[in-house]
Amino acid sequence: MKSAEHEAHRRLTAFGHQLIEVHVWLRDLLDDLANGLDGYFAGRGLPATDLRAHCLAFCSALTRHHTGEDRGAFPAIAEEFPELRPVLTELRTDHNQIEWLLGNLRKLLDGLPEQPDPAAEAAVRAELEALSAVLQTHFIYEEKRLIAALNGMSVPEWREQRPAFLLHDD
Repeated sequence: MKSAEHEAHRRLTAFGHQLIEVHVWLRDLLDDLANGLDGYFAGRGLPATDLRAHCLAFCSALTRHHTGEDRGAFPAIAEEFPELRPVLTELRTDHNQIEWLLGNLRKLLDGLPEQPDPAAEAAVRAELEALSAVLQTHFIYEEKRLIAALNGMSVPEWREQRPAFLLHDD
């Protein structure tokens, strides 16, 4: 294989792996938020204002990722792999459900008292557990169904500039 062809192949293969990297990063952000909430409700750790900021960062990153998939990745995948259209529809439905759960979590954290409150704890933990369960299932399903397609795609603009759904902070 020629050097240029080998480099192009390496970059193509990376799309699916980059998606996994983003999912790992998002899982880590969610774990950090959960750990921060554990500390807060135990009476130690971050104050409520910092938890709200952490939630906002996580929610923004996840929304950017899903919006990038809905607007960029999924249309490209649907065009090249029409048999995946039902899967993409399911994933978009998940995105809507996840966005709703994120909204609920943001509202709960916006109302978080400066001092831990057992009633607030029960509501926040229930919402966080629901979000975590849906998100984990979503990521696993998406990885299982889309990695091979992403690794087989040739999208020159994705090679030139990483699209929103593949962005993560280092």
